[in-house]
Amino acid sequence: MQQRHLGRSGLRVSRTALGTMTWGHDTDADEAATQLMAFTDAGGTLVDTADVYTDGEAERILGTLLGEVVPRDDLVIATKAVARRTEGPFGGGASRGALLTALDGSLRRLGVDHIDLWQLHAWDTNVPIDETLAALDHAVDTGKVRYVGISNYSGWQLATAATTPTTHRLISTQVEYSLLERGIEREVVPAALHHGLGLLPWAPLGRGVLTGKYRNGTPPDSRGASTHFAGYVEQHRNDRAARIVQAVATAADGLGTSPLCVALAWVRDRDGVVAPVVGARDTNQLLASLEAEQLTLPPAIRAALDDVSAIELAYPERPLP
Repeated sequence: MQQRHLGRSGLRVSRTALGTMTWGHDTDADEAATQLMAFTDAGGTLVDTADVYTDGEAERILGTLLGEVVPRDDLVIATKAVARRTEGPFGGGASRGALLTALDGSLRRLGVDHIDLWQLHAWDTNVPIDETLAALDHAVDTGKVRYVGISNYSGWQLATAATTPTTHRLISTQVEYSLLERGIEREVVPAALHHGLGLLPWAPLGRGVLTGKYRNGTPPDSRGASTHFAGYVEQHRNDRAARIVQAVATAADGLGTSPLCVALAWVRDRDGVVAPVVGARDTNQLLASLEAEQLTLPPAIRAALDDVSAIELAYPERPLP
């Protein structure tokens, strides 16, 4: 698997990341171990998790696999904080106290002495950004964190965080990005490129819709049929999505590959993208995603997909004539 630098930094990561949001819920510890082995065997290095995934169970499972299944030094471990874990005063949010409490919890669950990439899971309107970023500086200065990033920030929030004086600057932003969700191209992508943050797209397969599995209904074993993910998937099931999914399927037929690989290759090679975060319920799903490593879309097909999925840019995103 090819390696890329994450943003304007010296950190190199695999150009596909392994997501763990299902670990501890739809994916048990044994299946997680098999996924991790398959991922690293393919050359993958970047594993993404968060302190709130399955109430911390995703981090705990990953921690049990380090050393036993995969050497710690073979992975770039990324996790997140800010989302609320408990109702206590330090149970969530982006205050100094809440962040450093969350960091200690993540280190404990992962069983490591440092995190390679620590990300702010969301913007906190109740905390001054300089307090939040000072906590990130402290985490790096104490050796508990190597690099810092953000997630789910809008364009103005990213720019504000990137230009607030800090000792250790942000190197990445994790956002939803796919052929079905291109809204970040209006403000977030230009801001990230300008300030040197690498993009880590989550839901690069349009929450599973771009695989084509929902074209003729809802498979009973899919996320769309589950009680906890049905609404998550439903947001991308509409007439526009159907046209895009058809175009992806047509491209896949012409290339002799899967719609999944076409959709993943498209987002992986967009400007500023470093590594799409691919989550899988089981190893077979993960292996299907890893096949995209061999695919580079021809310019004509890329242009056709760009066209069918294009979003409307209005003033001021669209330059004046």
